[in-house]
Amino acid sequence: MGALEGLRLIEAGTLIAGPFCGQLMADHGAEVIKIEPPPEPGRPAGDPIRRWGQGAPVWYPVIGRNKKTITLNLRDPRGAALLKRLARRSDFLLENFRPGTFEKWGLGWEALRAENPGLIFVRVSGFGQTGPYARRAGFGAIGEAMGGLRALTGEPDRPPARVGLSIGDSLAATFACLGALMALHHRHRTGEGQVVDSAIYESVLAMLESTVPEYTVAGVIRERTGAILPGIAPSGVYPCRDGEVLIGANQDAVFRRLAEAMDDPALAQDPRYATHEARGAHQAELDAHIARWTGPQTMAEVLARLEAKGVPAGRIYRVPDMLEDPHFAAREALVAVPHPAFPGLVMQSVFPRLSATPGEIRWAGPGVGEWNEAIYGGLLGLSAGEMAELRQAGVI
Repeated sequence: MGALEGLRLIEAGTLIAGPFCGQLMADHGAEVIKIEPPPEPGRPAGDPIRRWGQGAPVWYPVIGRNKKTITLNLRDPRGAALLKRLARRSDFLLENFRPGTFEKWGLGWEALRAENPGLIFVRVSGFGQTGPYARRAGFGAIGEAMGGLRALTGEPDRPPARVGLSIGDSLAATFACLGALMALHHRHRTGEGQVVDSAIYESVLAMLESTVPEYTVAGVIRERTGAILPGIAPSGVYPCRDGEVLIGANQDAVFRRLAEAMDDPALAQDPRYATHEARGAHQAELDAHIARWTGPQTMAEVLARLEAKGVPAGRIYRVPDMLEDPHFAAREALVAVPHPAFPGLVMQSVFPRLSATPGEIRWAGPGVGEWNEAIYGGLLGLSAGEMAELRQAGVI
């Protein structure tokens, strides 16, 4: 049983910023009914992410897992009316269209609250529902740039780099999930629903640690620093004979243990490295010294010595490394999930882990409209004739 069992969320979103929020809630037991557009001439049915993935379109089986998929044309007044009927029977409605779109369809907050005063309306967008930029198109990359992340990512002598994942979208979805559960607690006390407004740029901004007060108080603007964190040493990637390891030994006590692992305990007494401030001032030469120690050894040899001394360290993993790692296996961090089109499908498990109510992956992302009969016929009670008429009209 998942912690959110008994709750129903209607997901009217596409790609990542909305649907990842739906995935998180579905993983922990919520009934998530995902709305996708029905087929139209010249446009395939369903969420565009069904066609995403490198090597094979396998992103949707992950982000669509545990969801019940239906097709519905929200631009048609009959489709909007059906969404209102679903909203009456639901706890959450999630959308990530450009602000103003739901209002154009007659599905703004006032209209939805009139149907269900306890509804929690979760809205994810690039710049939020208010302010001068609200109506702008706002993909995750733009939120990462304007939220401050891109300026800090990459090498200092090169243009800003991408992290490698759609982190802005995923952060906005995670904050949306957090806000939805906060709003649920408020509803438990008052019976009132509310709007959760999660903006991509603000979700990235929330991750910027002390960068804002560093500027307002000290006039310091953080810049790209590549693989190192200036003034925090040693903490970086070091070469080995067969690869690289990341070592984090910047605290005084941990650095002393690193010096012992290097068979050079005097290093921790050297005035250049004895304190946090001194190591930061001599970071480059300290990193070079450690690299001369790691370089001739294998990764396994370095990691064994560091583990014996309690020094945080690890390899730079790619997926094959994760699949072979015994810790990943012991915690079932990666799990095989049956899928009719993708034999051998393995994906990330459910996180975080709850001891009494762990979530689970019940099924991979289902086909377009796979749950139409169950939702329209079962939950809403439409007859076979009504459904056939709506299907013929392109509403479902």
